[in-house]
Amino acid sequence: MQWIETEDALETLYGTPGQPALRKVSDHLTPLYRKWIMASRFCVLTTVGAAGTDGSPRGDDGPVVLELDPQTLAMPDWRGNNRLDSLRNIVTDGRVSLMFMVPGSNTVVRVNGQARLTDDADLRARFAAGKATPATVIVIRIAEVYTQCARAVMRADLWARDDSADLPRPGEILAEVTDGAEGGAAYDAAWPKRASETMW
Repeated sequence: MQWIETEDALETLYGTPGQPALRKVSDHLTPLYRKWIMASRFCVLTTVGAAGTDGSPRGDDGPVVLELDPQTLAMPDWRGNNRLDSLRNIVTDGRVSLMFMVPGSNTVVRVNGQARLTDDADLRARFAAGKATPATVIVIRIAEVYTQCARAVMRADLWARDDSADLPRPGEILAEVTDGAEGGAAYDAAWPKRASETMW
C-alpha cells in the first residue's frame, strides 16, 4: 500500500479549496454563528493529550454551551462515567475541537480553540439544574468557528433514519470485552433507571 506522507502529495490529489471554504472562518461568534450554536443541544468535544485523542459526546436540555463573550464558550461537565478522559487531556493540553449539531439540519458548525477547566462556584451555578451543578466547567477560547460542508450528513441521511433496532446494547458489549465479568442483560435492564436518577 502506498502512503501519502507530505502535504504536497495530498494537495496534488485534492487541489485547492474554494474561496467560500476559506472565507467562512471567523475567530469569534458572529450573530449568525451565535444563533446556530445556541440552537445546538448536542456536540462532540475532541481533545488531545499524552495518552492520545478523545472524542466525547456532550448534550444538555438547552444550549450545550453558554457564551461568556464573543470569543469564549463555557460547557458544563455533567455527571458521566468518571473516566475523565477529556478533562485529563484539557488539563495537560488545552487544544480542543467541537462539532455542534442540530437535529434536522445537515449543517455542522465547528469550533477549534484552547480550553481550560475550572471549578469556579459562580460559573458552575449558572448551569444549575434543580439542586445539581456540574463539578467543573470547560471554558473554551475560540480560535476558529466555521460551518462544515453538509455532504457527510446528507450521505448518511442522518436525521431520516433509525438503524438502531439490531444494535448490541452496552451491557452486551461490556460482557463481551470482560468475558462476562461485567455487564450483561441485568446491566442493560437497570440502565434506564440508573440514568434517570443520575442525569445531572
